[in-house]
Amino acid sequence: MKSSITCILTLAALLVAGCNKDFLNNPPIDQVTSDNFYKTDEEVIAGTAALYNIVWFDYNDKAFLSFGEARGGNLNSNDRTAYIQFSVPSTDQNTLLAGYKSFYKIVAQSNLTMYNIENAQGSTVSDAVKKQAYAECRFMRAMAYYYLVSNWGAVPIMYNPLTQLGKVTHRNTIEDVWKFIIRDLRYAADNLPATPAYSQKGRISKYTAEGELAKMYLTRSGYGQTGTRLQKDLDSAKYYAADVCNNSGLRLLDNYADLFRSATNNASSVNDETLFALLWMDIRVPWGVNNSFQAYMAFSTDITQTGDGWGAAQGGSADLVKYYVANPNDSLRRKETLMFEGDYYPDLNKKNGGTRVTNNTIANVKKYIIGSPEDNNKRGDFMTAYINTYMLRLAEVYLIYADAILGNNATTSDAEALKYYNAVRTRAGMPEKAAITFGDIFQEKRVELAFEGNAWYDILRWWYFNKTAASNYVLGQDKANYTVTYNAGSTQPRRWTFASTAQYFGFTDQTVYLPLPEEELGSTPTLSQAPVAFDFSVLP
Repeated sequence: MKSSITCILTLAALLVAGCNKDFLNNPPIDQVTSDNFYKTDEEVIAGTAALYNIVWFDYNDKAFLSFGEARGGNLNSNDRTAYIQFSVPSTDQNTLLAGYKSFYKIVAQSNLTMYNIENAQGSTVSDAVKKQAYAECRFMRAMAYYYLVSNWGAVPIMYNPLTQLGKVTHRNTIEDVWKFIIRDLRYAADNLPATPAYSQKGRISKYTAEGELAKMYLTRSGYGQTGTRLQKDLDSAKYYAADVCNNSGLRLLDNYADLFRSATNNASSVNDETLFALLWMDIRVPWGVNNSFQAYMAFSTDITQTGDGWGAAQGGSADLVKYYVANPNDSLRRKETLMFEGDYYPDLNKKNGGTRVTNNTIANVKKYIIGSPEDNNKRGDFMTAYINTYMLRLAEVYLIYADAILGNNATTSDAEALKYYNAVRTRAGMPEKAAITFGDIFQEKRVELAFEGNAWYDILRWWYFNKTAASNYVLGQDKANYTVTYNAGSTQPRRWTFASTAQYFGFTDQTVYLPLPEEELGSTPTLSQAPVAFDFSVLP
């Protein structure tokens, strides 16, 4: 079987069949070449649309939760045990290999699209559209490498499907992968417009790239450091986050729950808090443009009404549940993240009076659970919930900004840091703070973004510069089975009793990164060799 790298180097086209759905119109897979496509502005705009969904499908389908939430300590799941316990085998094809390949599909599609645009015969594409398309491709390539370097460390940098064809493939150093990521994102920030590309809702913008740059600089600031972070990277994170926070004109939604309703989060009606999202369609042909998350996470077929809804044994970890039980005032976010005994959701199964949570043995997942097609204006289908997947939203950039301002200080009462940190808290109904620490920001980010695929990556960011503290945090996460029972009669806030026998799992420097898939090592044995420096002089 061909490896992911081999597939990239054979120019595998990953565009999907044409669909009459907003800007997600894509050319037929068997007809796309630089000779007969990418010749006009309209064709280029259609050609980059696949970068927002189908190439991300295998990541979103299973790896999203396994990599980000199971390893991050937020997920209790009977079929992701290896990720929860940091004991992932290299032979795992369903999640490990599929996730790895998904990221390289994104890289391949980005590289191939740029190549086809550049080499289209008889092209009439305007410079403005070409520039934006290249920026989209390089942004998506950077994001794929962010997940690759965060999950596997040193990985091969693939940048050109022709010049690298036939050459020996080696992993490149972590330092150079980060440099490559930031290089691509800076290009995107310099060449994307302040409004979404081509003025189409859901497309990325200059502020998307700047938000991701802030995130990347903040993460890289700790790499190779001991106890403190690199100030020049903190300054860059602060610079880009400040521009997004102060000049983008974007705002937080007033209601946290609206973030996860199809009426205010889908491919045709994205909200002002969205900086980057995977844009899923309400069809499942061709397979891969659909969002399968709800199918696996909804705890009952009564919720989905489409024959799926297999998530009865999927829910929040004991560690995350403990936070919510201990902080009942954080109820707005809790109820939209996890379902507790006694909760009522009028928007799920509306025709039968909504859904009351009763007799559940686990705090099931609520985030991204939107109900049946009938609950969502007839949109959706089997394994096809009509809702986007957030990759970056404004609330996260607010917290990144506060973290960058805090920098290497133990605490800060800086007005800008508090302004944006407290904006996230007050939207959630939580009291403001007059001073904040790294731990405050870390915890706020965890709760705000729980089940959005971020938890592991924040732990890694911490581990980069303080291995002992980050490791102790992971080792201290309770991952046991448990029960949560509503204390009848308690209101404002409602209260629950939590019961479990705590269970903890090992975590070492050797299990920080996932193993390279066995299939990849078999196809490309050089991946087992020591990483090498990347030659940046080969890049245009």
